[in-house]
Amino acid sequence: MRVSSQGVTVVALLADPDAPTEIAQRMAQTLTARLADKSGQGRRFDVEVVSEPFTAATEDLPTLIRRIMERGSSEDWDIVVALTDLPLHTHGRKLVVNLSHEHGLALLSLPSLGGFRLYTRARRAVEEAVLGLAGPKATAEGPPQSQPLLGPFAGRLAPIHPVPVGEEETADLRYVVSGPRGYLRVLVGMVRANRPWRLVPGLSKALAAALATGAVATVNSTVWSLAEALSAPRLVIAMVGSVGVMIGWLIVDAQLWHRSAEGSLEARQRARLYNASTVVTVGLGVLVCYVGLMVINLVWALFILNDQVFASMTRTPLHATGYWTLSWFVASVATVGGALGSGLESDEAIRAAAYSKREQERRLMLQDDQGDYLA
Repeated sequence: MRVSSQGVTVVALLADPDAPTEIAQRMAQTLTARLADKSGQGRRFDVEVVSEPFTAATEDLPTLIRRIMERGSSEDWDIVVALTDLPLHTHGRKLVVNLSHEHGLALLSLPSLGGFRLYTRARRAVEEAVLGLAGPKATAEGPPQSQPLLGPFAGRLAPIHPVPVGEEETADLRYVVSGPRGYLRVLVGMVRANRPWRLVPGLSKALAAALATGAVATVNSTVWSLAEALSAPRLVIAMVGSVGVMIGWLIVDAQLWHRSAEGSLEARQRARLYNASTVVTVGLGVLVCYVGLMVINLVWALFILNDQVFASMTRTPLHATGYWTLSWFVASVATVGGALGSGLESDEAIRAAAYSKREQERRLMLQDDQGDYLA
């Protein structure tokens, strides 16, 4: 690790766009003071945030590390910590952090930290990585004793563990997640990075179509009779079916399903993770819309329905449970109508729900940057 001539260790947070950049910028506000306090001995740190795409998950790890090294060597940085929201793999396992004490470099994959308390976990991981890289270098017997153990942010039940690093690789310490809990941890982290709450405003036209369908269905006597005749299991089936139709239509219409052209194990794992995170992200957005439709339909039914008219058409008095049952069934009908309206949405409205779209954009940006460099 290099140290600047003024005795200040310059730390660069090289962050991919979107969530990694937001986390890095927030982290930089307090990271300088926290590193100085934890390092002791009067050591000073200067933290810089650089936001630019540097990852493409289709690349192998050595190629990615080499690009980060080349980027760091072109600047006056002592330590480079690269943050990405793309899931990375090494030898069939999901990477958490890759450390090279010799080159003062750390690569952190944010999805491997899970979806809860992401900022806190990322900050602790970065702090431990920087302090470890700023300490003694690794020896032939292994990494330095001051290496970050990742315990504070990993947790006792987290499936994070170190793995051996080959002599030909540019790293001396590497942590991965494995097993079903590791897969679930990365998946939740990917859904968190997708920020599914942003999907709801992007479906404004689909919501408008669903609201219009629900408003008409609420005053339809045939719908009244069906809602009264359906049992709770059938209402659940209607809800699951309508939500499934909406999810499937959104994924197909916006071409969010990822198909890998590669046949390697890592490519297949990446495709499964991409598609699973897309389904969960879109599903959460659709469920939020469904609950919103239920509430709006209930308010509309309370305002518009007449007890005597309802009883004369269905031969059943209108009680509180009847309002809820009708609103529930109408929400399912309206969701199917909203699926048709979602065809009017642009891909831009829901592209954030798909990792494949995000990776394609960054790969194109990387190609443009390399083309400009060669020109």
